[in-house]
This record gives sequence, structure tokens and C-alpha cells, in this order.
Amino acid sequence: MAHFINEIYQRYRNENIVGKFIYLNVAVYLFFVIVGVVATLMNIVSPIAEGVSWLQLPSNLGRFILQPWSIVTYMFMHGSFMHILWNMFALYMFGRIFLTFYSTRHFIGVYMLGGVTGGLVFVLAYNIFPYFEGAVGSSYLVGASAAVLAVIAAAAVRSPNYVINLMLFGSVKLKTLATVTVLLSLLLLSSENAGGNFAHIGGAVAGWIFAVMLDKGTDVTSLGDAFSAIYKRVAGFFASLVKKRPKGPRMDSTQKSNYTKRAGDYEYNSNKKQQEDEMNTILEKIKQSGYSSLTEDEKRRLFNASKR
Repeated sequence: MAHFINEIYQRYRNENIVGKFIYLNVAVYLFFVIVGVVATLMNIVSPIAEGVSWLQLPSNLGRFILQPWSIVTYMFMHGSFMHILWNMFALYMFGRIFLTFYSTRHFIGVYMLGGVTGGLVFVLAYNIFPYFEGAVGSSYLVGASAAVLAVIAAAAVRSPNYVINLMLFGSVKLKTLATVTVLLSLLLLSSENAGGNFAHIGGAVAGWIFAVMLDKGTDVTSLGDAFSAIYKRVAGFFASLVKKRPKGPRMDSTQKSNYTKRAGDYEYNSNKKQQEDEMNTILEKIKQSGYSSLTEDEKRRLFNASKR
């Protein structure tokens, strides 16, 4: 079991930021599925459900004030297998396109910005429109849809004519797909999933604002660097749990040296791969839009890489 967990962890480390976020979402989903099964077997579903509700985003403003962290935690939780399947498929598909034009830091910032904005739009809608008066006390929001829509919108603004191939519809331009998705959310604002559609629109608007502002020289995701730091701390915490080895026969000095060397080599190769991925993204951006389209941070990293 320990070997299996370690193998999953190594695969996680080798992924780019999109893959890492997919791993994180799936891990959270599986954790709560297992907790739900155990709770059902132990006949303690109600207290577990109450505990989980503190991680979901409530539409009730009073409850939201008591659990402000839910504006972040809700976007990593999903209500069903199909829910997470479609969200992660979209994140995988469009996240890779996003990284063609933007950096890893931008991805984290846009994902979080889209999720937070979508969540706030959800809460505001339920407390402003009389239509939701009967549901405002019992409605909760979960899912990464708003964050994913932010990623799609940002990519569509950056390269509207980027063509993707969809199984049932053939070749479709990215701007067309983004526009249709937003229009569907607008048309379904009074549907059964009204709250989710409000969040979709909020996420898409956040992604659009990011792309437009960045094109004008202002990086709004720099305001969300704290989210990147939190993500790294959380990921580091779970990584430390995986790294803890079970007690067993002590290694002699030669074994320790070999083990340390392998760990160092892996760390070096992992960092080197990440740097190469970042440079490939920057070079592709130059190819698509020229050197002037680079941000100051990207120009600095390109300059530093040229000196190595």
C-alpha cells in the first residue's frame, strides 16, 4: 500500500500544474466518497453531512459569514461522479490550452480567481433575487465549474480563433465554445441548477477580466499570489505525509548515501522538467504573438534562462 501511495505521489509530482489540480480534486472527491461509505455503514450519516456542509459554499449570507473559508474549499468538492468527470475533463482539455499562452502562476491565480468570483456571484444572486427566497436557507454550491470557466474564458480571449476538435461537433473555435457556454448559463439562470449557472457566469467574467487586463499590462492574478502560497503549503503538507517511511531495518551509510542521491537526482530532474515546460510555454507564446506579448515576469525568466 505504501508503495502504491508513493507511486501516485511521484506521478503527481511529474505532472504540470493542470495535472496537479486534477489530482487534488480527485483526491478530495475520493476521500469524501470513502468517508460517506464508512458513515453509512456506521449509521452516522447526519453528523458527517453536517461536517461536510462547513466546506460547501452556503447561499445563506449569515452562514457564509460563519464559514468564509468555504469560498475556497467548495471549488474542490463535487457532488457526484459525473460532476467531477466532466469538470476534470474540461480542466484537462482547456488547461493545456491555457498553459500555451500563460504561466503556471497565472493558472493558479485564474483558477482561484474564477472560483472565488463565481462563488460570490452565487451568494449575491441568492440574496438579491426574490426567486430564490424559498431556497436561500438550504442551498449550497460545490464544484470546480466556475474555476474551469475562468480558464476557458481567459484562453478564448487570448486566442479566440484557436481550433479544437470536438467528437460530436467537429472543429470549433475556442471563442465560439466559450460564447455558447456562457449563453447557455444565461438561459438556464432559472433552472434547477440556477446557482451553478450564476457561478459559471461569474467565473467566465473573472477569466475575461484577467485576460483583458493582462493584455493592457496589469496582472490581476498577482493579487492572488497568496493562493499560490497556500496551495504550495497544503501540497507540501500532504507530500510530507507520503514521504514518511514506515519503520523497518536501518540503512547503513552506503544505503543512505545512495537513497539521498536518488532523491536528489529526482528533485533535480523534476525541477529541470518544470523549467523546460515554462520555457516551452514562453517560446510558444513568442511564436504566436511576438516578444512584446510577454509579461515582465516572463521576460525576466527568459533572460535568466539565456544566461544558463
